[in-house]
Amino acid sequence: MTAEDYLNGQILLIDKPLKWSSFQAVNKLKYALINKVGLPKKFKIGHAGTLDPLATGLLIVCTGKFTKRITEIQGQAKEYTGTFHIGATTPSYDLETEIDQTYPTSHINEALIHKTVNQFLGEIDQKPPIFSAIKKDGVRLYEHARAGETIEIASRKTTIHEFEITRIALPEVDFRVVCSKGTYIRSLAYDFGKAMNSGSHLTVLRRTKIGDYNVINAVDVTLFEQTLNP
Repeated sequence: MTAEDYLNGQILLIDKPLKWSSFQAVNKLKYALINKVGLPKKFKIGHAGTLDPLATGLLIVCTGKFTKRITEIQGQAKEYTGTFHIGATTPSYDLETEIDQTYPTSHINEALIHKTVNQFLGEIDQKPPIFSAIKKDGVRLYEHARAGETIEIASRKTTIHEFEITRIALPEVDFRVVCSKGTYIRSLAYDFGKAMNSGSHLTVLRRTKIGDYNVINAVDVTLFEQTLNP
């Protein structure tokens, strides 16, 4: 594609690598397009929905005039797969922080796990993790958390359209979730453990779909860069 094609607008499906931030992935694409395709340094580019560094999977990147479609794409349902670790929690609800508390699991069996899933289908109230980029009083929550401050976080309405357990090998439980915009799978992991009178945190997360866009059609950032003709 030419520089004009990217300026007129493209939707790029990227498979974000583990430990990359969404910003890093977009930045890598931006400078590849500037250096290899000849796009101006101030051309528009952005992603339609952040993925945490510890998550992999579908990152939709819009260029040029298609950046106007970011809000529309962000509003579509998202599908995730991943793994909960049952019996322990972390402050960040995932592997960003160390385990802070352990819980009994001897009462947990497959029947209880499948029964608990039903509590989270439909519209639910969910509190975002303290380690998140949401702002409170003009400061991002993770900044409050890293400063050791205790903050009261308001719950928000979110919708879980589908929630299925795909593997049980305690303490690991694999899942697939289809949810609305603004859902935190880390919070779902935490709440899921709590609902079973135990604890849980997220150890693996992969975004597989946003609306009709599927990660099977996505490409690695580095591979995309290699396909560009200088």
